[in-house]
Amino acid sequence: MSQLDTDRHAPRPAREFRLDKQRGSIAGVCAGIANYFGWDVTMVRLAFVLTTIFLTGAPLIAYLILWAIAD
Repeated sequence: MSQLDTDRHAPRPAREFRLDKQRGSIAGVCAGIANYFGWDVTMVRLAFVLTTIFLTGAPLIAYLILWAIAD
Protein backbone atom coordinates (compact mmCIF):
# COMPACT_ATOMS: atom_id res chain seq x y z
CA MET A 1 0.00 0.00 0.00
CA SER A 2 1.46 3.36 -0.95
CA GLN A 3 1.65 6.45 1.24
CA LEU A 4 -1.01 8.08 -0.94
CA ASP A 5 -3.53 5.32 -0.12
CA THR A 6 -2.99 5.63 3.63
CA ASP A 7 -3.30 9.44 3.57
CA ARG A 8 -6.65 9.23 1.81
CA HIS A 9 -8.17 7.29 4.72
CA ALA A 10 -6.61 9.32 7.52
CA PRO A 11 -9.17 11.17 9.65
CA ARG A 12 -9.35 14.90 9.07
CA PRO A 13 -8.76 17.18 12.03
CA ALA A 14 -11.96 18.74 13.35
CA ARG A 15 -12.45 22.40 12.53
CA GLU A 16 -13.31 24.66 15.42
CA PHE A 17 -15.04 28.00 15.30
CA ARG A 18 -12.96 30.71 16.90
CA LEU A 19 -13.38 34.45 17.10
CA ASP A 20 -10.85 36.35 15.02
CA LYS A 21 -10.12 39.33 17.23
CA GLN A 22 -7.20 40.45 15.04
CA ARG A 23 -9.40 41.05 11.96
CA GLY A 24 -12.61 41.65 13.89
CA SER A 25 -14.36 44.99 14.01
CA ILE A 26 -16.40 44.52 17.18
CA ALA A 27 -15.97 41.05 18.63
CA GLY A 28 -14.54 39.07 15.74
CA VAL A 29 -17.66 36.98 15.10
CA CYS A 30 -17.98 37.79 11.38
CA ALA A 31 -14.23 37.35 10.90
CA GLY A 32 -14.41 34.01 12.70
CA ILE A 33 -17.26 32.86 10.45
CA ALA A 34 -15.27 33.95 7.40
CA ASN A 35 -12.21 32.01 8.59
CA TYR A 36 -14.25 28.90 9.39
CA PHE A 37 -15.89 28.69 5.97
CA GLY A 38 -13.04 30.23 3.94
CA TRP A 39 -15.10 33.21 2.84
CA ASP A 40 -14.21 36.88 2.47
CA VAL A 41 -14.83 38.74 5.73
CA THR A 42 -16.32 41.75 3.89
CA MET A 43 -19.00 39.54 2.32
CA VAL A 44 -19.87 38.02 5.70
CA ARG A 45 -20.22 41.47 7.25
CA LEU A 46 -22.35 42.69 4.34
CA ALA A 47 -24.58 39.62 4.60
CA PHE A 48 -24.92 40.17 8.35
CA VAL A 49 -25.95 43.81 7.91
CA LEU A 50 -28.46 43.01 5.17
CA THR A 51 -30.04 40.12 7.09
CA THR A 52 -30.23 42.28 10.22
CA ILE A 53 -32.06 44.99 8.27
CA PHE A 54 -34.48 42.63 6.49
CA LEU A 55 -35.08 40.29 9.44
CA THR A 56 -35.61 43.16 11.89
CA GLY A 57 -32.62 42.46 14.11
CA ALA A 58 -32.93 38.69 14.58
CA PRO A 59 -29.28 38.07 13.55
CA LEU A 60 -28.16 40.34 16.39
CA ILE A 61 -29.31 37.66 18.84
CA ALA A 62 -27.26 35.03 16.99
CA TYR A 63 -24.26 37.40 16.96
CA LEU A 64 -24.49 37.94 20.72
CA ILE A 65 -24.84 34.21 21.37
CA LEU A 66 -21.78 33.42 19.23
CA TRP A 67 -19.86 36.19 20.97
CA ALA A 68 -20.78 34.76 24.37
CA ILE A 69 -20.06 31.08 23.70
CA ALA A 70 -17.00 31.30 21.42
CA ASP A 71 -13.57 31.84 22.87
